[in-house]
Amino acid sequence: MATTEQIEAPKGPSFVIQIAMLAAMTVAALGVGWMSGSYLKSSEAPPKPAKLDHSQKAEEKKAEKPAAAGPVLTDLAPITTNLAAPEDVWVRMELSIVYDAPQPAQMTEAIHQDLLAFLRTLKMYQVEGASGYQHLKADLQERAAIRSNGHAKDVLIKTLLFE
Repeated sequence: MATTEQIEAPKGPSFVIQIAMLAAMTVAALGVGWMSGSYLKSSEAPPKPAKLDHSQKAEEKKAEKPAAAGPVLTDLAPITTNLAAPEDVWVRMELSIVYDAPQPAQMTEAIHQDLLAFLRTLKMYQVEGASGYQHLKADLQERAAIRSNGHAKDVLIKTLLFE
Protein backbone atom coordinates (compact mmCIF):
# COMPACT_ATOMS: atom_id res chain seq x y z
CA MET A 1 0.00 0.00 0.00
CA ALA A 2 1.50 3.17 -1.11
CA THR A 3 0.33 6.42 0.33
CA THR A 4 0.83 9.70 -1.32
CA GLU A 5 1.29 12.68 0.84
CA GLN A 6 0.74 16.13 -0.37
CA ILE A 7 3.26 18.66 0.76
CA GLU A 8 1.76 22.07 1.15
CA ALA A 9 3.87 25.03 0.09
CA PRO A 10 4.68 27.33 3.03
CA LYS A 11 2.29 30.22 3.05
CA GLY A 12 3.54 33.79 3.56
CA PRO A 13 1.67 36.48 5.46
CA SER A 14 -1.64 37.45 4.00
CA PHE A 15 -2.04 40.45 1.76
CA VAL A 16 -4.05 42.32 4.43
CA ILE A 17 -1.26 41.90 7.00
CA GLN A 18 1.33 43.16 4.48
CA ILE A 19 -0.76 46.29 3.78
CA ALA A 20 -1.23 46.87 7.53
CA MET A 21 2.54 46.60 8.18
CA LEU A 22 3.28 48.98 5.29
CA ALA A 23 0.79 51.49 6.70
CA ALA A 24 2.29 51.18 10.21
CA MET A 25 5.84 51.73 8.90
CA THR A 26 4.70 54.74 6.87
CA VAL A 27 3.03 56.31 9.92
CA ALA A 28 6.17 55.66 12.00
CA ALA A 29 8.40 57.26 9.34
CA LEU A 30 6.12 60.31 9.13
CA GLY A 31 6.19 60.65 12.92
CA VAL A 32 9.98 60.44 13.11
CA GLY A 33 10.32 62.95 10.26
CA TRP A 34 7.91 65.38 11.90
CA MET A 35 9.67 65.07 15.28
CA SER A 36 13.13 65.63 13.84
CA GLY A 37 11.90 68.56 11.75
CA SER A 38 10.31 70.25 14.75
CA TYR A 39 13.49 69.66 16.77
CA LEU A 40 15.68 71.24 14.10
CA LYS A 41 13.30 74.14 13.63
CA SER A 42 13.25 74.87 17.36
CA SER A 43 16.82 76.17 17.20
CA GLU A 44 15.94 79.66 16.07
CA ALA A 45 18.29 82.12 14.42
CA PRO A 46 19.57 84.90 16.68
CA PRO A 47 17.25 87.91 16.67
CA LYS A 48 18.24 90.77 14.42
CA PRO A 49 18.95 94.07 16.16
CA ALA A 50 16.23 96.64 15.92
CA LYS A 51 16.81 99.52 13.55
CA LEU A 52 18.03 102.67 15.24
CA ASP A 53 17.05 106.14 14.23
CA HIS A 54 19.78 108.58 13.17
CA SER A 55 19.99 110.41 16.49
CA GLN A 56 20.68 107.18 18.36
CA LYS A 57 23.32 106.19 15.80
CA ALA A 58 25.11 109.51 16.19
CA GLU A 59 25.14 109.19 19.98
CA GLU A 60 26.51 105.65 19.76
CA LYS A 61 29.29 106.71 17.39
CA LYS A 62 30.39 109.40 19.85
CA ALA A 63 30.49 106.88 22.69
CA GLU A 64 32.46 104.30 20.68
CA LYS A 65 36.22 104.22 20.74
CA PRO A 66 38.03 103.96 17.43
CA ALA A 67 38.05 100.32 16.38
CA ALA A 68 41.27 98.50 15.57
CA ALA A 69 41.84 97.35 12.01
CA GLY A 70 40.22 94.02 11.25
CA PRO A 71 41.56 90.99 9.43
CA VAL A 72 43.63 91.62 6.32
CA LEU A 73 43.86 89.24 3.36
CA THR A 74 47.24 89.25 1.59
CA ASP A 75 48.01 87.29 -1.57
CA LEU A 76 51.36 85.56 -1.88
CA ALA A 77 53.24 85.22 -5.14
CA PRO A 78 52.62 81.81 -6.76
CA ILE A 79 54.97 79.08 -5.56
CA THR A 80 56.33 76.70 -8.18
CA THR A 81 58.82 74.03 -7.19
CA ASN A 82 59.53 70.33 -7.42
CA LEU A 83 58.83 67.85 -4.63
CA ALA A 84 61.49 65.92 -2.75
CA ALA A 85 60.23 62.60 -4.10
CA PRO A 86 59.59 61.90 -6.89
CA GLU A 87 61.79 64.68 -8.17
CA ASP A 88 60.04 64.92 -11.53
CA VAL A 89 56.75 66.00 -9.92
CA TRP A 90 56.24 69.76 -9.81
CA VAL A 91 53.79 71.65 -7.65
CA ARG A 92 52.26 75.07 -8.25
CA MET A 93 50.44 76.66 -5.36
CA GLU A 94 48.71 80.02 -4.99
CA LEU A 95 48.06 81.11 -1.42
CA SER A 96 46.55 83.95 0.57
CA ILE A 97 47.27 84.73 4.20
CA VAL A 98 44.76 86.18 6.65
CA TYR A 99 46.50 88.49 9.13
CA ASP A 100 44.88 89.88 12.26
CA ALA A 101 46.06 93.39 11.29
CA PRO A 102 48.11 94.94 8.47
CA GLN A 103 51.66 93.58 8.43
CA PRO A 104 54.86 94.70 6.68
CA ALA A 105 55.72 93.27 3.28
CA GLN A 106 58.93 91.78 4.69
CA MET A 107 56.86 89.44 6.89
CA THR A 108 54.82 88.28 3.90
CA GLU A 109 58.00 87.65 1.92
CA ALA A 110 59.55 85.70 4.83
CA ILE A 111 56.43 83.51 5.02
CA HIS A 112 56.53 82.99 1.25
CA GLN A 113 60.16 81.82 1.37
CA ASP A 114 59.49 79.53 4.35
CA LEU A 115 56.51 77.90 2.62
CA LEU A 116 58.57 77.44 -0.56
CA ALA A 117 61.31 75.72 1.42
CA PHE A 118 58.71 73.53 3.13
CA LEU A 119 57.12 72.44 -0.17
CA ARG A 120 60.53 71.33 -1.45
CA THR A 121 60.75 68.81 1.43
CA LEU A 122 57.40 67.14 0.73
CA LYS A 123 57.01 63.69 -0.75
CA MET A 124 54.05 62.85 -2.96
CA TYR A 125 52.56 60.27 -0.60
CA GLN A 126 52.31 62.94 2.13
CA VAL A 127 49.81 65.02 0.17
CA GLU A 128 47.69 62.29 -1.41
CA GLY A 129 44.01 62.16 -0.59
CA ALA A 130 41.78 64.33 1.54
CA SER A 131 43.66 63.70 4.77
CA GLY A 132 46.95 64.55 3.04
CA TYR A 133 45.45 67.86 1.92
CA GLN A 134 44.25 68.62 5.45
CA HIS A 135 47.69 67.85 6.89
CA LEU A 136 49.35 70.05 4.25
CA LYS A 137 47.00 72.96 5.05
CA ALA A 138 47.60 72.53 8.80
CA ASP A 139 51.38 72.47 8.27
CA LEU A 140 51.23 75.62 6.11
CA GLN A 141 49.13 77.42 8.75
CA GLU A 142 51.49 76.40 11.52
CA ARG A 143 54.57 77.59 9.61
CA ALA A 144 52.93 80.90 8.72
CA ALA A 145 51.88 81.48 12.34
CA ILE A 146 55.38 80.74 13.62
CA ARG A 147 57.05 82.96 11.01
CA SER A 148 54.65 85.86 11.75
CA ASN A 149 54.74 85.56 15.55
CA GLY A 150 51.06 84.60 15.62
CA HIS A 151 49.79 87.39 13.33
CA ALA A 152 48.91 84.98 10.49
CA LYS A 153 45.52 83.53 11.44
CA ASP A 154 44.81 81.39 8.37
CA VAL A 155 46.37 80.24 5.10
CA LEU A 156 43.94 79.94 2.20
CA ILE A 157 44.92 77.63 -0.65
CA LYS A 158 43.53 79.10 -3.85
CA THR A 159 45.23 76.77 -6.34
CA LEU A 160 47.11 73.50 -5.87
CA LEU A 161 48.37 71.79 -9.00
CA PHE A 162 50.68 68.80 -9.35
CA GLU A 163 52.32 68.08 -12.70
